[in-house]
Amino acid sequence: MKIDQAKFIISAVKEEQYPKNRFPEIALAGRSNVGKSSLINRLIQRRDLARTSSKPGKTQTLNFYEINEKFYFVDVPGYGYAKVSKQERNKWGEMMETYFETRGPLKCIILITDLRHKPTEDDKQMYAYMKYLQLPAIIVATKADKVKRNQRKKHIEQMKTELQVIDSDPLIPFSAVTGEGKDIVWRELKRFL
Repeated sequence: MKIDQAKFIISAVKEEQYPKNRFPEIALAGRSNVGKSSLINRLIQRRDLARTSSKPGKTQTLNFYEINEKFYFVDVPGYGYAKVSKQERNKWGEMMETYFETRGPLKCIILITDLRHKPTEDDKQMYAYMKYLQLPAIIVATKADKVKRNQRKKHIEQMKTELQVIDSDPLIPFSAVTGEGKDIVWRELKRFL
């Protein structure tokens, strides 16, 4: 997809702050530091629209990015970050539940995992929650450039088995470094835009 315009709109913590123009929304969910911001930046061919950080737990709000004045990427807080208080985690959880369960323009969730590792319990819970809500999913397995080609199939199969991925949800190996998988992600996203 050709990106002519991409801009940050708002960091929202409650429904009243969500954009009002009802463009389709694609949410990005995943563990802290799994590469959500890097995925956004690579997809839109911008180096720093979404802020990346070496420090986990940086995203604490729903960050809306308007793309081509047609749709939004919504970066949600990463899960599984241990150095955040239980109270703070509960607050994030409520904010995300409200968004996932009530937001009409939400068309799809990209679940971001790390291809190098087995999915965490949090990854499994997130995918199960998406299926419970009957939300379409695209699983993007990042850091593909760090997995040897002859090991890829094994890692992909392990991820599909552990998450119990249904056939209609694609699992795409992706690298923010090389751009591998970018065109496939866009092809899948076009179904929802």
